[in-house]
Amino acid sequence: MKGFSGMRFATRLIRNPIFAAALSCLLVCVAVLAVRSKGNLEFLELPAYDWFVRLQPVSSGQDSRITVVQVSEEDILSLGQWPLTDELLAEALATLLKHKPKAIGLDIFRDIPVPPGTETLNKVLTENPNIIVTMKFGEGGVRPPPVLKGTEQVSFNDILVDPGGVVRRGLLFLDDGDNVAYSLALRLTLLYLQAEGIAPQPDEANPQHLRLGNVTIRPFEENDGGYVKADARGYQFFLDYQGAVPPFLSYSLSNLLSGKVNPKAIADRIVLIGVTAQSVKDFFFTPYSRGFSDSQQVPGVFLHALMVRQLLRAGLEGVEPMAAVTETKEMLWIVLWTLIGGILGLKAHSAWRFSVLGLAGVFLITLSAYLAFAHRWWIPLAPPVVTFLLTAGLVTAYVTSLERKERALLMQIFSKHVSKEVAESLWRQREQFLKNGRPRSQKLITTAFFSDLRGFTTVSEKMDPQDLMDWLNLYMERMTRIIMDHGGIIDDFAGDGIKANFGLPFPEQNESIIRRDALSAVRSALAMQKEMEALNAHWREKGLPEVGMRIGIYTGPAVAGAIGGFQRMKYTTIGDTINIASRLESYDKDLGRESLCRILIGEPTLRYLGPEFHTERIGEVSLKGKEEKITIYRVLGEDGLPPDSRDKEGGP
Repeated sequence: MKGFSGMRFATRLIRNPIFAAALSCLLVCVAVLAVRSKGNLEFLELPAYDWFVRLQPVSSGQDSRITVVQVSEEDILSLGQWPLTDELLAEALATLLKHKPKAIGLDIFRDIPVPPGTETLNKVLTENPNIIVTMKFGEGGVRPPPVLKGTEQVSFNDILVDPGGVVRRGLLFLDDGDNVAYSLALRLTLLYLQAEGIAPQPDEANPQHLRLGNVTIRPFEENDGGYVKADARGYQFFLDYQGAVPPFLSYSLSNLLSGKVNPKAIADRIVLIGVTAQSVKDFFFTPYSRGFSDSQQVPGVFLHALMVRQLLRAGLEGVEPMAAVTETKEMLWIVLWTLIGGILGLKAHSAWRFSVLGLAGVFLITLSAYLAFAHRWWIPLAPPVVTFLLTAGLVTAYVTSLERKERALLMQIFSKHVSKEVAESLWRQREQFLKNGRPRSQKLITTAFFSDLRGFTTVSEKMDPQDLMDWLNLYMERMTRIIMDHGGIIDDFAGDGIKANFGLPFPEQNESIIRRDALSAVRSALAMQKEMEALNAHWREKGLPEVGMRIGIYTGPAVAGAIGGFQRMKYTTIGDTINIASRLESYDKDLGRESLCRILIGEPTLRYLGPEFHTERIGEVSLKGKEEKITIYRVLGEDGLPPDSRDKEGGP
């Protein structure tokens, strides 16, 4: 018995949509988190990040604190050489210094002298500590100018490139275990902030974090945002793009050397000198580079200028950089939308509703993620969308399949025994009487109906089997149609007998509903009596036997439910009411033999009949299996007789 109970419990769980939804949520969430932990969703997350970047408002106007001097392809052609000589660089730096910039960043390597003019360049570099030169960090890198080696004028210009070639992060520091190097952007920013009286500080809560002004720049971690096990070496931060073309005032090197630059564009600014010539190939893809063509790339010097701008905005304006929420919050965010997907699946019920609700859910996830992004928080977009759609789809498919099976079961039980309209009504209200894939047992008030043919035994002895079945099927087809047309549910056939119930399967206790069911049962019996006359006339013409009919009707409480297993199931009623109705049908078979159809009812049914029904009181009788006597009546017709003619004394 314990094993049987366990199997039954397991079956109920499997057929429970809420359990199925919870299980789907768990499995999908675990699966997606596992896939995400391997980095297999980065191909969705990083493009989503780029899309959000492109949706951000574009910066209006140029930053008045930064100027870029470009060494363009035209400059190289006009000068007739590359690399630029030390003499040309010294001249360019001297020209800038005359206009008193706060800092100059030289994004051109000078690890090897390019004479002539090397001594002049070295003199300019050593005498002006606001000039920052560049190197490439680590083994295989590019050394700084020998004259500045080991000084605070040296920086690295390494740019982080994600798989796929897009630059999304910047660097502040790099550390090889022996030395800590500053980035070009940080060196230039610190010089500018120093002039403003602002020095870098460690964060009070996290001393390892750098604080500029009122803003702490939290270092990037390997699993931040949509990244999984990314290279987080050094001190990284998210770049704050504000347009495809960086908003900086720029001049060509030729214009600078020919004196065509406005001194105000240099004074008190940070000036970066870098190469934008296509032949040098110092270009990078950004989140705006949707086509990934050369025209979609940005020169490295402009990316350094962008980093400087972002650091200045943090130190001077208090603008927080982009940050990722904690991994715990990311997981809760994903779990939340997994659960919402499960709930949607329970409510969808159809493909079109799933499509509409699914699109609405994806829109809400995207909108929420974008609003968070607009407030400088990167929360995952792809994982919640994937879990939401997968869970919603699985649960919708399961619930739809379960409903299809339940509908098939319901139609199997009821469709041949009720009218199409009643069957559809049963399906619409299935939650009232279906539980765990089968009709729930319930106690309700019903009007039980039994009919049987008088003289059928004699008929069956005189006819061959095929003719007998044709004769009986014609009778059954006509009578069951009448019962169903009056709202009855065919419960069972026993030879020539019919069992039906009025008032199932909904547990209606309203008196008007119970009265309606009782009236329907009696009117169904009277209609069957009329149909019996027509059938006998038909059989008489064909020389076939004629029969009579007995009907028993009783109104009262009964238990309704399903008997059997899922392979073979029957919806039926049991109880005293059912037994009495059956006994009324078989009571004193000689009573009313002179009539074509004898209809007997109990007093509870009589109470619901109106004055239009003509009844005859039979009296108090003892029925088989009943200790107490009950009063029974015979229905004679519905002909509009006055109330005082309803009850006539009679006897068995």
